[in-house]
Amino acid sequence: MPASRVRRADLLRLRRLAQAIDGPREPDPASVARRMLALQGQDFAAGCWALALRTTGATQADVLSDLDAGRIIRSWPMRGTLHFVPPEDLRWMLSVTTERLVAGLALRQRQLELEPADFARAAEVVTAALTGGRSISRADLMTVWEEAGISTAGQRGYHLIYFLAQTGLLCWGPVVRAGNGNPSQALVLLDEWAPAPAELSPDEAVARFLLRYLQGHGPATVRDFVWWTKGTVAGAKTARAVLGDSLTTLEVDGTEYLVTTELLDRAQATPETRAEKDAVHLLQGFDEYLLGYHDRSPILDDEHAELIVPGNNGIFQPIIVAGGRIVGTWRRDGGRVVPQPFGTLTKARAARLERSARAYATYAA
Repeated sequence: MPASRVRRADLLRLRRLAQAIDGPREPDPASVARRMLALQGQDFAAGCWALALRTTGATQADVLSDLDAGRIIRSWPMRGTLHFVPPEDLRWMLSVTTERLVAGLALRQRQLELEPADFARAAEVVTAALTGGRSISRADLMTVWEEAGISTAGQRGYHLIYFLAQTGLLCWGPVVRAGNGNPSQALVLLDEWAPAPAELSPDEAVARFLLRYLQGHGPATVRDFVWWTKGTVAGAKTARAVLGDSLTTLEVDGTEYLVTTELLDRAQATPETRAEKDAVHLLQGFDEYLLGYHDRSPILDDEHAELIVPGNNGIFQPIIVAGGRIVGTWRRDGGRVVPQPFGTLTKARAARLERSARAYATYAA
């Protein structure tokens, strides 16, 4: 079937509905994680706001409560990047991504002089330390390994944690409140924090990956999905074939996008409201609305890219989104939001921006 042609504005509205930025939001942060499948979490505070933003009014305390209870966990399911994920989904995600990611670690492991025996010994020590529902901070784990004769010098300790999480032994679980008041997470055994894995064939697992990605991020291109998972085009084509009529295609500016039929039907059944059209959102850096796609041109003009990632240093600034497009950045000054729009905002958008600033203040209070 030929793809249906739609406007870029329609594409962006569908994405905001899929991501629960506009339209009905989720009741709690754990439901957001299930909806999105994975949200970037290398910046812990930014990831917590990304979870709360998509709810009906969760605070930072609500997000931390879901982390403490194990309703959301944090690990490296893909791209070597930390993400917040539902505990019931992490293992089948790893079944798709781990082999390729681990194969790419050989050179770094040689540089760090890490051998298979080092990983086996580190796994044995940390399993003994955590079995029985215990957790441990990163710093304390470094001490435990050093006392067991396992060097954590340089990047060895971090790489050991990453490898053992990537291979399904560890994940980040309950919240640790540091002396400076900034929360982080402690490590736990994945087997004790996540239910038994779903029994999926390789084709079923990659098909589920594509479906869940599109449910929480669509419409998106095949290239977006391959980049997001660091998978293969062949795997994406197989997934598309397995999913069949649950997906359809749209064409925007000559590019084909995949979308779930459920999302398309939902959008068509609920016309865009004035509140959606006028909404202005404050998204943190690394939000999935920007980072969830290989091609970011639908929402970001090239002339503004330098303002989002100054010096192309990999650090994404918090963004202001209006009409689905990035119209500025923002920063915090104590408890106050300081907007930095690219141009003059209309009176209506300025008012909506102030409303979003108040919502952020309530979340962080």
